[in-house]
Parts: sequence; C-alpha cells; structure tokens
Amino acid sequence: MMRALMSLLATALICVTAPGARAFDYALAPQKITDDIYVLTGQTDHFNRSNGGNIVNTAIITTPAGSIVIDPGPTHSYAEQLIEQAKRLGHGSVLRAYVTHAHPDHFLGTQAFIEAGIPVYALEATRRQISEDGAALVDNLSRLIGSALSGTRSAVPDHRAEADTIDIGGRTLRLMAGAGHTSADLVIVDTASQTVFAGDLLFFERTPTTPHADIRRWLDQLDVLATLDANIWVPGHGAVVSDARALRQTRAYLVWLQTTLQSAAEQGQDLAELLDHPPPDIGPLAVFNAEFARSLAHLFPAFEARALKPVTP
Repeated sequence: MMRALMSLLATALICVTAPGARAFDYALAPQKITDDIYVLTGQTDHFNRSNGGNIVNTAIITTPAGSIVIDPGPTHSYAEQLIEQAKRLGHGSVLRAYVTHAHPDHFLGTQAFIEAGIPVYALEATRRQISEDGAALVDNLSRLIGSALSGTRSAVPDHRAEADTIDIGGRTLRLMAGAGHTSADLVIVDTASQTVFAGDLLFFERTPTTPHADIRRWLDQLDVLATLDANIWVPGHGAVVSDARALRQTRAYLVWLQTTLQSAAEQGQDLAELLDHPPPDIGPLAVFNAEFARSLAHLFPAFEARALKPVTP
C-alpha cells in the first residue's frame, strides 16, 4: 500500500514539474478591435490565485509577415499561451514583442518570448529597472498568485526601444517614450488604425496604481496623449474605448489624488484620517479602497515632507 502511494505521489510530482507543463490555463481569447488588431483584456481586480495574475491588457497586431505583441504578460505560462495565440493570428510567426513598462503584470512573460527566439523591446530605463527589481518582483508576486507563477523568472528585454516611427511587416508604428506612471512608459501608436496602446498611462474604470508614479510627470504625459488624433485607446487596465473617456478619467483621478494629498499634508492630517476620505466622483473605479491606501503609503510621505519644509525668506 505504501509503495503504491509513493508511486502515485511521484507521478503527481512529475506531472506538476515536467518541462512544458502548463502551470495555469488562462483561456486566452483575443478580441478583434479593428482590422488586424486584437486585445486580451485582463480582470480589473488585484493579483490573486484565481486570476493567476491576469489583470493586464495585452495586444496582438497582425501583419502579412507575422504578429507583433504588446506586453508579454504576467507569467511564463501566460506568455506561452499568448505566443500560441499570436502565432495563430500571425500566420505562424511572431516578429517581436514590446514591454511598455517595468511592472510585473506587463513584463514577466518576457522570458518565454526570449526562449522562443522572439526579440523583446523596451525603453532603456525600463530594461534597467527590470534588471534591478525583477527578481524581487517575482518573489513578491509568488506570494500573491502561487503556482501560476511556476517556471517564471525575470528576464530583461533583449532589445532597446527608442522613440521612432518604424515599419514592421508592412505595418507602421509610432513609438513614443514617456514617463509618469513609471520612470519610462512606452506608448505605441498603430498609424493605419490610429490605435493608441497607452500601457498604464491610462486606466479605465479601474483605480490607477502608483508604486513608481510621479503624478506631475504623469499629468504632463496625459497632455501629450491628448494631442493624438486617436480612434481607439487601449489602456493598460480596463476596457478598450473609442473616445477619450479613459484619458479624462485617469486625469481626473490623478488630479483628485494630488489635490487630496497636498491639502491633507498642508492641514497636518495623518494617514488614518486620509483613509476615510471619500472617493472621487468620476464613475465606478474597481479596487478603489485598496489602491488608494497603497497610494497613501507610496506618495503621502513626500507631500508631508514638502509641507513641512521651511520657507526661506
């Protein structure tokens, strides 16, 4: 009996750890948003073991020569499944992938793309941040999503992206280098369809995250985005929209957040008092309470320091 039980246990372990075993089935279903462009919309909640980290929007642009992927996703398993979808839509070939910024839900799938021989591009500051923080982010995410992260390690994108207008497989893309949500935020515009892939510079009906944010720079970057003649906006989180609603909502939240923290610091309020602050009246925002609390931890000390700084005559 014991020998049979040990045999079953060994078989189970082989099934879990065998190379190529799928740690988590994301059931990815790309949605066509315009000719030759597909978006995979993530959930608007937090990382958890049920969603396996799938809280991010990724995208596939198809060309006659193959597909272009925007953001490899949160895990090795997600990226493998994304590659399968990109190959299916791109005549069996994936030309390259872009990482919009150095947050784990967007870049941790990089490893799988590089292993598949697919070049991955990111802004230099993004590559540097991933090199510095990637291992710690994997460790932290493993506590949140568990076995879905199996086989995932941080990998630095192996090619540098720069602000430019380029042709890939007959498709013209405008690459814009910005900052604000993080120290480097890549925006990609498909010029034929005027589709803007804004990464996490835009959120829609989901509270923006701010662990590496500079709100003033972020608002400046939104001013730049507002000058674009766009037909479709793809935010980093939330539904795709055909107007500027995501831009207006993200701006309104950031202005509210900045004003709220600055006013509280000037009035000598503490974190406990701020936690009871009412949310902005800009429509439903998923996970507001948790993200607002996180933003207080990330941002409020700097507002307090500025408020306490003596004024020189």
